[in-house]
Order: sequence, then structure tokens, then C-alpha cells
Amino acid sequence: MTRHIRHAAVFCALLLVALLVNAARIQIVLAGPYDRDPANRRVTIARYDRPRGDILVDGRSVTGSRDSREQLRYERTYTDGPLYAPVTGFASQLYGTTLLEHTHDAILSGADPVLTPLPLWNDLTRTHTPGGHVVTTLNRAAQEAAYAGLDGRKGAVAALDPATGKVLALVSSPSYDPGVLSGNSAATERSWARLNADPDKPMLNRAVRQTYPPGSTFKVVTAAAALDAGVVTDVDRPTDSPDPYRLPGTRTLLANEGDGCADAPLRDAFEWSCNTVFAKLGVDVGVADMAATARAFGFNDPALRVPFSVAPSTFDTTVDRAQLALSSIGQYNTRATPLQMAMVAAAVANDGELRQPYLVERTTTAGGSALSAPGPRPVRQVLHRTTAQTMKELMEGVVTEGTGTNAAIPGATVGGKTGTAQHGVGNSGTPYAWFVSWAQGDRDPEPRVAVAVVVEDASADRGEITGGGVAAPIARAVMEAVLDS
Repeated sequence: MTRHIRHAAVFCALLLVALLVNAARIQIVLAGPYDRDPANRRVTIARYDRPRGDILVDGRSVTGSRDSREQLRYERTYTDGPLYAPVTGFASQLYGTTLLEHTHDAILSGADPVLTPLPLWNDLTRTHTPGGHVVTTLNRAAQEAAYAGLDGRKGAVAALDPATGKVLALVSSPSYDPGVLSGNSAATERSWARLNADPDKPMLNRAVRQTYPPGSTFKVVTAAAALDAGVVTDVDRPTDSPDPYRLPGTRTLLANEGDGCADAPLRDAFEWSCNTVFAKLGVDVGVADMAATARAFGFNDPALRVPFSVAPSTFDTTVDRAQLALSSIGQYNTRATPLQMAMVAAAVANDGELRQPYLVERTTTAGGSALSAPGPRPVRQVLHRTTAQTMKELMEGVVTEGTGTNAAIPGATVGGKTGTAQHGVGNSGTPYAWFVSWAQGDRDPEPRVAVAVVVEDASADRGEITGGGVAAPIARAVMEAVLDS
């Protein structure tokens, strides 16, 4: 009898060991696959059972969390949602995440192992760590100035700190409130359908995801290429530039909006945006050197991230001479995002050095302890320092004497370039108004801000003054906000 009891006890012990081994296998070995199984709703429930970490601007949260008292308990909220939507993106229980909400989802949701010093213990106990915070580089005053300046018109603004690469403002208009997409109700679905059906595309991030013909603002690149290549050695010497200019190998004549561009020196041609001079300069520089300069500024780079991806700005390297002439005045296949054109202005302002732009200053735990910081950003020498100094002088002349006088700021040195980009079949579309610029306060040792503004529905006026009349005042307001901060 004792032997039977002993056998039964051993058998029960083996069963208990088998249960413990299986439980450990499920809790440890199979935990990952079970967590990733789309049929496992517990993961989704756990994801929303605590508040999400916040995104901060100038030390203040522009996001929050609302307790819905439902199974997916916490929903994302946004303070001044339309103002910061091109930066935060949305975090939706139905439609996922975008922009910073996506690139830093692991930190914000609390899933990143760096948030806890004992990740194995958390795995065993299934403890959830509070979400961390993302501190942005944005300047609140500059962001507000850009948004107010666009005033609901289609367009975008990007502003950078030339010395560091910090993104100071990133605005797209028209915008939307990401909060309407946070929950999982029928109202959320209706909001999603409405936003996607809107012909004005409010969810399109025009600052980084939309490319435009840059028009005459691209003449900054062309002038820099001509100076670096030695095609122009004296900005005050007349150029051999007929008006009108016959595009090479064609019978097509390129003209200017105004008079006085025939053989104009580079300084005058830049101030008054002579198409004929810059088209010919591009041809004289050649496609190889033009493409190399454009590439150094950031064109044709598919890897640019801030940290979310940026649509590549393009300069066609397969063009013939006639197409090169048009490309050199920012037309034909030349396309740029507002962020890219802000990078162009920043490189000129920073003595020819371009810092990689970035939007996240650091990440922290829920308690504020630092987790990561970007550190020194990659830098590349885009232009010779002497070329950059000459370009700064030319851009200053645009604001003091040329088409960009509306960007002038008392007590500051401002450089700029206007542009009016034609588009549509036969250039039938309303021109895009551009302005790129930089500013340095009288007491500042170096320029503090570089800005690019594009307004899609600005004016039917095809003159270069469109960029100066419509986009330049917006750029001025953004620059003033940074210089005053």
C-alpha cells in the first residue's frame, strides 16, 4: 500500500513539475509570439491601460491622456492640436501612429526597455512602466508666428537654427486636430473619412512630405555653384547674358519679368531675380557641378529623417542643356520641400556648413530623468567659406535693395531670396510664392534662424515680387519671434 502511495505522490509531483515548466514556457519562451499575435486583444488593452507619455515644446506638454472609462481606457489628447499636428502626428486606437507619435512610440507608450532598469523582472511580473516624454527643439513663439502668418492658406513653414540644426518651427496649413482620431468610436471613423476626403488634404505634412518647384529661391544654389566652380569671380562684373536667352539647342526664348537683366552682374541679377542670367549660369557651370552642389545642400537624399522621414528633394541629373537651364532657375524637374530650402538658407548663414536638422532634443522617463540626447549632429561643408560670405552679402542685398524688402527687421541683419514657382499645364496654375531667409540680431555673434516659406494659393501675379509680398512677411514674423526669444 505504501508503495502505491509513493508512486502516486511521485506521479503528482511530476504533473506539478510539468505544469510549472509549461507555465514558464508560456510566460517566458512564448510570451513574445503571443504578444505579437493579432488575435491577442490583451496586448491592445494593456497598451491603453495607462496614460501615454507627453511631447513637450519649450518645457510644456502639447499632448495629454483622457480616461475614457472604457476597455481601451486612455485616449490621446492634444493642446493646440492643429498648431503642432505636423510635429506630433496622431496616436489613434483605430489608425495607429504617425510622425513623433510613431517614431517615439516605444518611449511614449512605456514599452521601450530603456525605461526600466529591470526589464527581465518586468517581463516575469508583467509590470508596465509609465511612458516617457519626448522633448522637442521647437520654439513655441516661432511656431505660433508661422501658423498665424499662413492663416489657413495652403502652404508650409520650416525654420532651423543654422549653427545646430535644431528645427525651430514646422508648420503645415491647412491643418487638423489629431485628437479627433484618438478614440475608437463611430465619431472617430467619421472624422477619419472626412479628413481623407477633404480636397485641401489637411493631414498632408506640407513642410516635409510635399515637394514643390522652388522657383527663384533655387538661384541661391545656382549662384553658389557658379562661385564655387569659378564661373563667376566678380559679382559686380557684367555677365554675358542676353535678354531674352535662347535655351541651348532649341528655339525657345526665356525672358524676364522686368527690364535691365541683359548682361547684369550677379549681384544685380540676384537682387532682381533675372531668369536669363541664372539659366545661362547653370548651363555654364554644367550638370555635374550643379548636381554636386545641389546634392551637398541635401537634394537627392532619400535618407533624410528628423526623425520621421522627409520626402526627397530632387535635382535631375539626366537633363540636357536646355533642361539644365530651366532646372537652374528652380523649374523643370527641380523639386524641394520647405525643410530642404530652409537647409539651403541655413548652410549659407552658417559659413557654408550644413548641420543635419533634428526635431527631438532629448527623451526622458516619466520622472524627468534623461534617457537620450542627439549629441553633435553630422556636419558637412557645402560651400567654400568665401563663397558662403559672398552669398550672405547677395542675400542681404535682396532684403535691403531688391525684391525682399518686406523681410527687413530693424536691429537685425537679414538675408533672403524671393521666388515665384510656376506649375500646372502651360503654367496655368496659381504660382507658388516662396521666400527663404536667415536673420542675425545686432548683438548675436552668428545668424540664429533660417526660414523657408511657401504659400500655394498666394496670388495670380507672376512677378518675382509675389514671394516678397506674400511669403516674406511670414518669414519676417518667424525670424522676429526667434530673435526676441
